[in-house]
Amino acid sequence: MECASRHRCFIYEGPPSRQLPALVAMVSEQLELNNRCLYLNSPPMVAGMRSYLAASGVDVAGETERRSLILSSELNLADGDRFDVQRMVGALRNALEQALDAGYRGLWATGDMSWEFGPAKDFSMLLEYEWALEEFMHANPQMSGICQYRSDLLPREAMRHGVITHPGVFVNQTLSMINPQYLRPEQYTREAGEGIELDRFINKLISQDPPN
Repeated sequence: MECASRHRCFIYEGPPSRQLPALVAMVSEQLELNNRCLYLNSPPMVAGMRSYLAASGVDVAGETERRSLILSSELNLADGDRFDVQRMVGALRNALEQALDAGYRGLWATGDMSWEFGPAKDFSMLLEYEWALEEFMHANPQMSGICQYRSDLLPREAMRHGVITHPGVFVNQTLSMINPQYLRPEQYTREAGEGIELDRFINKLISQDPPN
């Protein structure tokens, strides 16, 4: 099933380097659509993305110089290395405005959640952040992106919160799907966010066997 959502989660297990080909394909596609691309991850993953992009034929040096492509390991955290929802959404708002001012169609961003939340690994604000991000994207159609969730590094609760806050699921470069587990904030209850069907859905995504 094709997914029109601009806010998608990517659920996977194992080394993130295995996921680079799919993300490289997405970056290449977004560059062709004249969207500025922002990739947030650890220094080794940024280096890996740069290498994979170059191997796929992307002029990494040129796109970086033009600011069409931004590969960053910068953490936008508040004092004390704690994740700040408004600070992060504000940074994305500024990045989108800068992209539009520079003549781009919009901004496409992807980041690894275990990296974005910093060394404290406190995911207590994840639910609030993802809903704030969904609200921001809903209000700004020029913004789109994929939030990466590595299941063997993140707490199960964080995985559940990640899934229920995204209208779409990215499976691979050729397949995205409408998320049947998505909940709007007013629909959320603790029971709904911990159901057996939700865990089964997550396990299917991890196994690379997309739910029907």
